[in-house]
Amino acid sequence: MPQTVVITGASAGIGRATARLYARRGADVVLVARGRTGLDNAAKEVESLGGRPLVHVADVADPAQVEAAAEAAEREFGPIDVWINCAFSTVFAPFEEITPEEYRRATEVTYLGFVNGTRAALTRMLPRDRGTIVQVGSALGERSVPLQSVYCGAKHAINGFTSSLRTELLHRGSNVHVTVAQMPAVNTPQFSWVTTRLPKHPQPVPPIYQPEVAARGVVHAADHPRRKQYYIGATTLATVWANRLAPALLDRYLARTGFDSQQTDLRPPTGESNLFEPVDEGPRGSDHGAHGIFDASSHSRSFQAALARHPAALAAGLALGGAAATAAALTRRGRTGAA
Repeated sequence: MPQTVVITGASAGIGRATARLYARRGADVVLVARGRTGLDNAAKEVESLGGRPLVHVADVADPAQVEAAAEAAEREFGPIDVWINCAFSTVFAPFEEITPEEYRRATEVTYLGFVNGTRAALTRMLPRDRGTIVQVGSALGERSVPLQSVYCGAKHAINGFTSSLRTELLHRGSNVHVTVAQMPAVNTPQFSWVTTRLPKHPQPVPPIYQPEVAARGVVHAADHPRRKQYYIGATTLATVWANRLAPALLDRYLARTGFDSQQTDLRPPTGESNLFEPVDEGPRGSDHGAHGIFDASSHSRSFQAALARHPAALAAGLALGGAAATAAALTRRGRTGAA
C-alpha cells in the first residue's frame, strides 16, 4: 500500500521538494499551504512523478483549518502514515523594528503551526499506535543569529515542545514516533517574499544548500524516526558544536558578522510579503517553486548528510581507515626497528 503523507508548507521550498521525493515513491501526498497557485502546481508535479496528490488550502496557525486538512487526508487516502510540519513565516529586522502584530503572526505560523499539525496527526495516530511526525527544524533553533529573533525563538520553541512530547511517547511505550530534521541555510523562495526591513536583500548565511538536500534529510528522518534528531549539512553540525563549546565567543563573532552575512548587494524585495497573506494567491498570484534566487551559489549535495543517511557505510569507512592507519604505523615501526 502507498504511504499517506501530509506536508504543510508544501507549495514552495523544502516542503515542495519533499513532496516530489514522496511522489517518486508513488505515495499519496496531501499538500497543505495557504496559496492555491503554488499548491496546484505542486499537485501537477506529484502526479507527473507517480504520486497521487490532494490539495488542501489551510492556514496552519488556525487549528480548525489544520484539523480539517487531516480529516480530508484520511477521507481521501485513509490513515496518515507520515505528517511533516514544514510551514513557516518570519520577519528579517532588528527586534525593535518588528511590530507586536508581526511577532504574533510569525510565531503563530512557525511555532503554533507545528503544534497544531502535531495535534492533528497524534489525534489519529495514537489510537492506531502507529505513525511518524517529522518537524523541519533549523540550526537556528540551536544557535540564534541577529535579525531573526522571531524565527529563532519559534525554532527553539519547536525543539523544546518536541523533546517534551517525545518523552511522553516513550513513557507510554507508543509506536508513534516524532523526530526533528535540523536544517542548514537553504535556497528557498522565502528570501524574496519575506517581510524585511533590512537595507539590502536578505539571504541565507552561506554556505547555502538546495532544497533537494533538505528534502532528502526529511524523508530519511521519516524512514528512521527513532532518532531524536538529524543534522542536515556539515554547517548545521558545526554550528551546534560551536555553540556548545564556545557560545560566548560565537555571540561576539555573530555580532560582528551576522548583519552583513545575511544580506546581499541586491536591493531589498519590492513585492508583497507572505506574512499575513500568501503571495501565490489571487489573480496576480504566481508559483514560486522549490528554489529561491541563489541557485548559482547553492550546493546540490551534502557529504555529511549523505554519510548520515548511511551510518553502516560510514562506520565501515572509519574502520577501514583506522585499520589502514594502524597497518601503516606498524610498517613504519618495523622498518625503524630493522634499521
